[in-house]
Amino acid sequence: MVNDRSKLAAMWGEDGGGVRSDSPKVSSVTMIAQIKGKLVGIDGGSALVEMQGDMIYEVLLPTFVVNRLGGMIGREVRLYTMHYLEGQGQGTSFIPRLAGFLTRQDKAFYELFTSVKGIGNRKALRAMALASHQIASAIADRDTATLQSLPEIGKRTAETIVVTLKGKVDAYIAPAREAELADPMDEGDGEVVATLETEPSAEKKTTLKAASSGNLIRDALGVLVELGENRIAAMERIDMIMNEDPRPDSVDEIIASYYRVQQH
Repeated sequence: MVNDRSKLAAMWGEDGGGVRSDSPKVSSVTMIAQIKGKLVGIDGGSALVEMQGDMIYEVLLPTFVVNRLGGMIGREVRLYTMHYLEGQGQGTSFIPRLAGFLTRQDKAFYELFTSVKGIGNRKALRAMALASHQIASAIADRDTATLQSLPEIGKRTAETIVVTLKGKVDAYIAPAREAELADPMDEGDGEVVATLETEPSAEKKTTLKAASSGNLIRDALGVLVELGENRIAAMERIDMIMNEDPRPDSVDEIIASYYRVQQH
């Protein structure tokens, strides 16, 4: 008779990163779908969120979320979460973990991202130094250079990501719509929804809009990298520029805005 612990060890990844892609789904990964409370601290790659009753939850965060929440200590935040078990001591014990995201889109992309061989939960969180739509765009464009600029992603892993996820990331290329985009301080009603809620017609329009700006972003990024700018930092700033009003409609305008912002 096979030991129950052996079954669990076979099911969970070697790095304690969660359910293996070839394993049956475990219900515990969706036990806690959302958490809302006061952000009392950022500890490395984790947020400390205080709930009612003085309970403080540790929530693991993607790298780019850590950066965005850094200035929000003491304010209320809302995170869409995924609960998983992290293996310790080669599967001899398991610790419950909670990973948190600003949008449902980021959470869904994260679950897709961890389906790539060699990318467990912890590695995926560290690697997500860019928002999900930026990583998805790099995958769709087969932009292995951008993928390799992510923490802990080498050439072979970047190529594996592209091969594994090509044709699966179209729904993530456009940034989360405004209603979805979880201002971390949103005072919403806390409704928990497991899937994206974009209307089909709106989704089509958003995808087309994203596609039309994709070439501009890619070309502008190429210019900035050639000028010596850090790829990840440049992508983050370009993303901000493309949300400005009026929106740049040429590479020259993006580059001009980039350096104008840098001077301030």
